[in-house]
Amino acid sequence: MRRAFYVALALTLAFKFWFARILPMTGDEAYFIYWGAYPDWGFYDHPPMVGWILALLLKLSWAEWVVRLPAILLPALVALAMLRYLKAVDEGKAYAAALAFLLLPVNVWNVLITTDTPLVLFSFLSALCFAAALKRESQPLYAASGVFLGLAFLSKYFAVLLGLAYLAFVLMQPAGRRGWRGLALVVAGVLPSALLNAWWNYNHCWVNLLFNLYNRNDDAAWLPQHPLLYVVSVLYMLCPVALYQMWRGRAALKQQLAQPRLRFFMYVWAVPLLFFALLSLAKQIGLHWLLSFVPLFFVAAALALSAAQLKKSVVYLAVFSAIHVAAIVGVSLAPMELWKNSRLYDGIVFHVKTAELLQRLEPYAGKYEFSADGFSPAVTASYASGKYFFVFGTASSHGRHDDILTDFRKLAGKNILVLRKNPPNPADYLPYFAKAEFRQFELHGATFYLVLGQGFDYVKYRAGVLRPLRDRYYRIPSYLPLGHCYFCERYFPDEPCPAR
Repeated sequence: MRRAFYVALALTLAFKFWFARILPMTGDEAYFIYWGAYPDWGFYDHPPMVGWILALLLKLSWAEWVVRLPAILLPALVALAMLRYLKAVDEGKAYAAALAFLLLPVNVWNVLITTDTPLVLFSFLSALCFAAALKRESQPLYAASGVFLGLAFLSKYFAVLLGLAYLAFVLMQPAGRRGWRGLALVVAGVLPSALLNAWWNYNHCWVNLLFNLYNRNDDAAWLPQHPLLYVVSVLYMLCPVALYQMWRGRAALKQQLAQPRLRFFMYVWAVPLLFFALLSLAKQIGLHWLLSFVPLFFVAAALALSAAQLKKSVVYLAVFSAIHVAAIVGVSLAPMELWKNSRLYDGIVFHVKTAELLQRLEPYAGKYEFSADGFSPAVTASYASGKYFFVFGTASSHGRHDDILTDFRKLAGKNILVLRKNPPNPADYLPYFAKAEFRQFELHGATFYLVLGQGFDYVKYRAGVLRPLRDRYYRIPSYLPLGHCYFCERYFPDEPCPAR
């Protein structure tokens, strides 16, 4: 199993470097890259960690494989850390569990740099420190767990679920062994990160809170397919073979849970996933939401199952991932036009042939300010061109960091080009320009649209677009104190932000 682990490590890294080089930059990735291009203490959607990491990488290169390095290397780093931790328990099981984790399909194909990338790493390190602190009764290790949990919190708010799992574990310990002092040290380690995030939000409209609790959840509703999709996601991310073995041996597992270490690792993956199970009754759970808890499951599996049982998971995951690799290679070799009848074809052309698309805009360079109708096409075009495309119009609740970067007051009277993948509604543009033209062009069988607005009327845009945006996305909860709000102060300095 040792040799198989290192062979798999080399092969998966080679595949991921190749895939990272050929895969076009996605809209989400380009969005985070522009966090790195304009580093700050915080950003609209999430806490700032991935922006800080990208700010450093962009100093080396803007090449796809460079900015994706953390995502390429993450499974290998976590697998090696898992291996080191589990070797003290059983070397054979350590290699089997680390190999199974490495061969999980999402760890083989995922090269996307997102907020989840640092979240996975820091969450895992926090849990390892907490587990080691339990064994050694080490206050410094509890504090280190808190520091790593704070860094995970600065990556994504899902770190809170890991903290809740720690609390649940401590509460369920036998009386007199609940380790409140250790938990207090964890909280103390988290506090600097939490206070930094709170300070930034206090001075930036509380946008992280608004986005994650309110604006992105307007469509929350019970749909029967959501829980079913969640079950499929769990089976895909956690390995159904290992889950079945744990369920089949649940009587023995119940006895094994007397061991604090196994009980801890069961809590730190099961408690968050149970929370998501409840949330799936009202909202679709994203596959990537589970990522930071996946390594913890494989540690628990190593502690609960035998080496022979773990090898069955290795075989299953090796075959399953090989199917993924074959599919990816096949798609990469197929002509793009194969997808011509798909409703996604215009998006495929946009991302694969971005350079050609941007050439069609060259006659307007210097005459128009460039923009797009949504954050994804805007940042994708920005990344490919090296020239920032802002977002014109209402767009959506996602990707509104452009509200911080773009000041429409400075665009008054200027000409603006809006790039679109679907036909524009003239009523969305004519009121805001002295004159507007609508053009279209074809590229590899996909149609793209241009709005050429001349003489931008900021006053009308403020009334017709910015005010509704303020009233929809910048309604501050009345229970929160407000230091500053860039959107309200910039565009409506004589009016308070609307209250929620």
